[in-house]
Amino acid sequence: MLKHAAVLLLIAFSAASSGVAQQPLKYVPAAVDNPLKGLVPYSGDKRDNFPHSLEFNYLPLSKLMTGMEEFNWQPLEDLLNEVAGRGHQLVVRVWMVYPGHDDGIPEFLVKDGLKVTTWLNTATEPFPPAQVHTPDYNDPQMRMALRNFVAAFGKKYDGDPRIGFLTAGLLGTWGEWHEYPRQDLFASKETQTEVLSSFQAAFETTPVLLRYPVGDDHWLYSRNADLPFGYHDDSFAWATLETGREEDRWFFMPSMKVAGHVALDKWKTQPIGGELRPELWGIIFDNKVSHKQAQDFGQCVRETHATWLMDTGMMEKRQSDERVTNASRAVQQMGYEFHVTQATVVRGGDRTQVAVQLRNSGVAPFYYDWKIAVAALGEEGQPIRQWPTEWKLTQLLPEDARSWDVSIASSKIPAKARWLALKVINPLKNGLPLRFANTAERQQPDGWFRVGGL
Repeated sequence: MLKHAAVLLLIAFSAASSGVAQQPLKYVPAAVDNPLKGLVPYSGDKRDNFPHSLEFNYLPLSKLMTGMEEFNWQPLEDLLNEVAGRGHQLVVRVWMVYPGHDDGIPEFLVKDGLKVTTWLNTATEPFPPAQVHTPDYNDPQMRMALRNFVAAFGKKYDGDPRIGFLTAGLLGTWGEWHEYPRQDLFASKETQTEVLSSFQAAFETTPVLLRYPVGDDHWLYSRNADLPFGYHDDSFAWATLETGREEDRWFFMPSMKVAGHVALDKWKTQPIGGELRPELWGIIFDNKVSHKQAQDFGQCVRETHATWLMDTGMMEKRQSDERVTNASRAVQQMGYEFHVTQATVVRGGDRTQVAVQLRNSGVAPFYYDWKIAVAALGEEGQPIRQWPTEWKLTQLLPEDARSWDVSIASSKIPAKARWLALKVINPLKNGLPLRFANTAERQQPDGWFRVGGL
């Protein structure tokens, strides 16, 4: 039976028992491929190019929805299983409109008379203009299909450990909630609200991210600042920071400020992701960034509190040592990073006390309530016996600390045990372990953190 006590008293007791003052444990940057954070490639085996824990891909709605209440999840299952087979989690988006593709809209809707406008999208830089096919989002059948799809999507996949994050998708070119420069073709606020309400009802565990933060009285978008969604900045380090220029007021941080303090504080409860602007792929991690419109990557991360970012540049091939080193440092500054500052094991008669204190040295909290276990480890660092805990990593904000303690019956600890340790359990089978920002003699590669020897 695990018993919780006041950790500060326990640490004081431990120091007094040993006669040694407790010194903070040394900090070292945590693993670059810690789960649910960092740089994200398109799905495929890119592990030799740069370490990562997430992969991204799109899927057309037409491949997943074959009738008003008929769904084919096999394309998504195949993608999820492929990505999970590498120990990674998927960031996924479903689209209907994609430049150069005409197969995103469910065929049954087109056959039933859905109006589709075909036009040349010239706002595709740095890629050439391409034709797009935009459906009438406000058609009653289209709206019903969107509601039905999101409800079925959530029922099937909310909380699936193979999925890290969803970007809402469905509406707009690339599923990015714009039809620029043909915004007249975009969904009405009423349709947007229906889609948002559907996602809110369908996904309680898996985070859903939106492209644009919106407060009151926006001319195009329905309000979302006070809804439980994160955001993704898809022009990261290009159109992220405020410049003071009127023509740049659509940039991400100016948009957040206009949306209000609720949007600005969203990162505390909902994740921020996005994509490095294609013009900056790779070069953003040079010692001297050459593109004149590039914004300071570190400042962008600090202001947005970004947890993950798509970056094809670092993943398409092995980059220079300079870029790999700089990108690794950048990733370690993204999202969460947990440093165990104190760790104590004290055996006292019938009970053995375990106490841990950790600090979030990152820029964002951890957004999933993953379980944490304590274990007795054998000579080779393998777990011999485990005990569940009620400890939580969620809602631990940057620079905040949290203390955990537990009392274990000494008779329950196997005689051949050499250490007591803790581990954050990735629910994805064979998923990458969450590792703390501590030295190798404490932090095992498999995720077990050695609290103290026996």
